[in-house]
Amino acid sequence: MNKCDLEKQYNAYKASGTILDMSRGKPATEQLDNLSPLLTEIKRNSECYSENGMDCRNYGGLDGIPEAKSIFANILGVSSENVVVCGNSSLNIMYDTISNGYAFGLNGCEPWSRQGMVKFLCPVPGYDRHFAITSLFGFESVNIPVLKDGPDMELVRKYAENDPSVKGIWCVPKYSNPTGVTFSDKVVKEFAALKPAAKDFIVMWDNAYAVHDFNDTPDKLLSVLKEAQERGTQDLFYIYTSTSKITWSGAGISCVAMSLANKERYLKIMGIKTIGYDKLAMLRHARMLNEHLPEIMRGHGDIIRAKFELCYKYFAKLEREIEGFDFSRPNGGYFINVNVPAGKAKRVVSLAAQAGLKITPAGATFPDGIDPEDRNIRIAPTYPSLRELEDALRLFSICVLLA
Repeated sequence: MNKCDLEKQYNAYKASGTILDMSRGKPATEQLDNLSPLLTEIKRNSECYSENGMDCRNYGGLDGIPEAKSIFANILGVSSENVVVCGNSSLNIMYDTISNGYAFGLNGCEPWSRQGMVKFLCPVPGYDRHFAITSLFGFESVNIPVLKDGPDMELVRKYAENDPSVKGIWCVPKYSNPTGVTFSDKVVKEFAALKPAAKDFIVMWDNAYAVHDFNDTPDKLLSVLKEAQERGTQDLFYIYTSTSKITWSGAGISCVAMSLANKERYLKIMGIKTIGYDKLAMLRHARMLNEHLPEIMRGHGDIIRAKFELCYKYFAKLEREIEGFDFSRPNGGYFINVNVPAGKAKRVVSLAAQAGLKITPAGATFPDGIDPEDRNIRIAPTYPSLRELEDALRLFSICVLLA
C-alpha cells in the first residue's frame, strides 16, 4: 500500500471521531458479566461465617479468613500460613511494602529514607506502575534487560551482590507485563540463591497472572518461596497476586505471601493502620473460586485467546513488511509486547492518539518513561470487543506504516 492510500485511510479514521482503547489491560465487559453469581454467593446472615466460625461482618481476622488464604496458597504454591489476604488491589500492598522499607526499615536495618541514595532493579520492558512506586520514593532505577527466560541474572547478581545501595528488584515472573515471558526454572532457582550485599534487599515477586493461561500448553512457574526455603533465603521474597483479572478488579481480594518472620513484622505495622479488610468479599470469593476457578479461567481464556490471535494476524503482516518490527506470542497474561523500528514508537503513539486510538504511552514500559531506543509499545487487547479490536488493529497498522 502506498503512502497516499495510507494517508486516506488514516484521515478517514481521524474524521470519523471514533474512540478506540487498547491502553490498559482491563477485563472485557463480557468477562465481568460471566461472574454475576458472585453477587449472590452470600444471601443471608447465617452464611456470613468462615470455616473457623469467624463472623465476617465484624472486626477481626487481620491476616484474612482461612478459606481465602487457602485459595491464594494453592494459586501461588505456598503454605497458607505464609499468606496475608487484603483488599482489592495487590498494587496497594506493594506500595505498602516499599513504604515500610522507606519509613521503618526492613530486617532490622535503618529506614531507606536515612540511607542516602537507594537503587532498585527494574527489568525492562516492564510494568509502569511498579516503576512509578519506587520513582515516587526517589529511588534510582537500574534497567535490567528481560531475556527469553527472565531478567538477565548475570546483571542482577552483579548489582545485587556487590552494591549495598541496591535494595530490591521488581518481577512479574509469569507472563510478564508486557513481554509475556515466564521465568525459567533456572532463573527462579538463581533468584532463590541470591546473596545480596544489602541485608534489606527484597524481591518484589508480582505473580499477577499465575492462573491466566489461554491455551493447552500453559507455561509453568516454580514456587520461588519453596526454592528459597530450601536455601534459607525466604526473607528476600514478597509474593503478590490478586483476583483482579479472575473476578472483578474493583471488588476483589489480593494477597502477599512471605516468610513467617516477615509476616510477623508486616502484621505489626498493618495492624496499626487497619483492623482488617473486607472479609465478606474474601468469603464470597473463596466459596466461588474453591468450586469454579478452573472453569472461570477457561472461560476467560477462550475470550482472550481469540483477541490475541487477531492481534497476531495483524502483527505477523507488519513483521513481514517492516524490518525491525517484532512482537511476542505469550501463552497467557494480558499483554503483547511490540517493538517498532528504533526511533518510531513515540511517532506511532502520537499518530494513533490523533486518530482516536488510545494505547499505552511510548516509553511507559521503562522507568521514568524513557525507552532508550524509542521502540517498545505495550498492546493491551483484552478490553475492546472483537469488532472494536479489529478496527483498532487496522488503525494501529496504518500508524506503524506511516511512521
